[in-house]
Amino acid sequence: MFVFDATPLIYLAKAEQLSLLSRLDASRLIPQRVYEEVVTVGLDAGYPDARRIEQSVEEGTFDVVSVPETTLFDRLSGNPNVSDADVAVLALAADHGATAVMDDAYGRDIAAVEAIETRGTAYLVLSLVRDGELEADDARETLEAMLDAGWHCSPSLYSKLLSKLEELAVGGADNR
Repeated sequence: MFVFDATPLIYLAKAEQLSLLSRLDASRLIPQRVYEEVVTVGLDAGYPDARRIEQSVEEGTFDVVSVPETTLFDRLSGNPNVSDADVAVLALAADHGATAVMDDAYGRDIAAVEAIETRGTAYLVLSLVRDGELEADDARETLEAMLDAGWHCSPSLYSKLLSKLEELAVGGADNR
């Protein structure tokens, strides 16, 4: 089960690649607070990616769920450096024993302290290639479209991603 933060949703939507996530063999949850941030506020601001996310929810790619106010939720809510949406993602992931999908380093650091598994957007794209759900060239195009849309990825990480894609492409060809 995956619990999505705003950044992966926004940049996959900007790259028009949200549909890739329906290929993941796991439930996909969006906390209500994240949905409000990316869809409700995004639609009011006129962002096309907000409508794409809304459509993905309507199509059943994601389930929007409320987050119980647990002890962890209350404790993280007291941290002024963590957004309400990030608190919701981490609390929901902890409550469901799920993986939090977030790219924000600070949120991932908090998750590590709280023993909450995290993965980033690039991991999901690479896992689809590894699982034979996406071709390596299509994954590269997705990552490039996200970068063009403003997704942050350091040059060294991007180089590692390309190397991993090449490795997966060669490995996939060897397994045929």
